[in-house]
Amino acid sequence: MAKLPSDTGVQVESIVFPPSVKPPGATTTFFLGGAGVRGLEIQGNFVKFTGIGVYLEDNAVSSLAAKWKGKTAEELTDSVEFFRDIVTGPFEKFAQVTMILPLSGQQYAEKVSENCVAIWKSLGIYTDADAKTIDKFLEIFKDQNFPPGSSILFTISPSGSLTISFSKDGSIPEAGNVVLENDKLGEAIIESMIGKHGVSPSAKQSLASRLSDLINQKANEEGNVAKNGL
Repeated sequence: MAKLPSDTGVQVESIVFPPSVKPPGATTTFFLGGAGVRGLEIQGNFVKFTGIGVYLEDNAVSSLAAKWKGKTAEELTDSVEFFRDIVTGPFEKFAQVTMILPLSGQQYAEKVSENCVAIWKSLGIYTDADAKTIDKFLEIFKDQNFPPGSSILFTISPSGSLTISFSKDGSIPEAGNVVLENDKLGEAIIESMIGKHGVSPSAKQSLASRLSDLINQKANEEGNVAKNGL
């Protein structure tokens, strides 16, 4: 029997994202939704900066299956709404951003902040309170430096908290460094990775492919149970 995506990790360059992790601040283990590289075209060369892994709480599959069962990986990859449903779904998410090239905390936080503000403005929901949240976010990263192999970790709870953690060696710490009571920022950070203008098309493709398999397998299992009257 072929391995399910939830049983397999993903390798991005030299970074291995395991099939499951227990994120800082979470009480359960999450499965790897998908992973990919984030890079930029610079003077005709594609320069890879980070690897991004997106993990989801188990109930994400049931939550997404109701609407997206029967869809192919290609259909999901092309659907802005599918990725919005991951971003805004009533389940916990965890994103691991691991450095391929060194980045300063300031460089990273400024770019993420810029993307989050652009998302809020495009949705017409940017407020003065959000500007203050962004100031706090920039402050958290101000004195940080991230050499290759180190990671920035985000645990996003639908109850409203964003746990930010740092790891220098690829391990996942048990506790976070900072907790912000702001689910809007957590959603925007995930959206900046895999949303309409997400910085990692390969992570989006990986998510769509793996989740398509899981969603359709779940739908088939439920169909068999119903058919057998169990």
